[in-house]
Amino acid sequence: MTTATLTQTRLRAEDITIGYDGRTVSEHLDVEIPMGSFTVIVGPNACGKSTLLRAFARLLKPSAGQVLLDGRAISELPTKEIARQLGLLPQTSIAPDGIRVSDLVARGRHPHQSILRQWSRTDQEAVASALAATGTTDLAGRLVDELSGGQRQRVWVAMLLAQESPTMLLDEPTTFLDIAHQYDLLRLFHRLHDEGRTVVAVLHDLNQAARFADHIIMMRDGRVVASGEPAEIVTAQRVEEVFGLECSVIPDPHAGTPLVVPR
Repeated sequence: MTTATLTQTRLRAEDITIGYDGRTVSEHLDVEIPMGSFTVIVGPNACGKSTLLRAFARLLKPSAGQVLLDGRAISELPTKEIARQLGLLPQTSIAPDGIRVSDLVARGRHPHQSILRQWSRTDQEAVASALAATGTTDLAGRLVDELSGGQRQRVWVAMLLAQESPTMLLDEPTTFLDIAHQYDLLRLFHRLHDEGRTVVAVLHDLNQAARFADHIIMMRDGRVVASGEPAEIVTAQRVEEVFGLECSVIPDPHAGTPLVVPR
């Protein structure tokens, strides 16, 4: 397995075994997420990508091994601290009936609230900034129920941005979005990464992963096949091995990153 040069690890899965409903998805899995990286997890359907992300988010408890956040066992950290440190965008999210966009995005500020610290101008500015970044400012007064799938997805991303967590976990964040909004969103995540956030995303599009990530984890059958920089990981031989797709890999004419061209 190829490993990226790591300076400091933000999240680490140590020898974890994870699964659902008595079914094991991954056993003895070791994974490292570098601090400040834009890490993308790729692999075929049902290979364990989302399961791993849920373990990182502490939504799924390993039956063996442990997940560490900055060297501390995530299972032992207070829930509110986890919420301040990790922001999660799941595959599917359900909004309360009758809630307006601005109120939903404002919920991203809950981890920062306490009896002694109520709603402030800082919170208001964070919400406004999140709406602007996702192009949803004009939707602020609308009911979430009235929005299209793509609009709702961008609103959920806005709530995540309002949370201002230094690490963002994104499970298929471009779902429901047309191709223009997909790239807008990925550019936004890349900009946040450039500003110092650690971004971890599950994506299905290998070319998007190769263009935007600086660290790729490729999985198959619940195990990590390879991890490292896109140029090292996205090769024709490995794509055929993992996805069963015969292809050529050429330099992207605009970004210079690996571009998968199916035969």
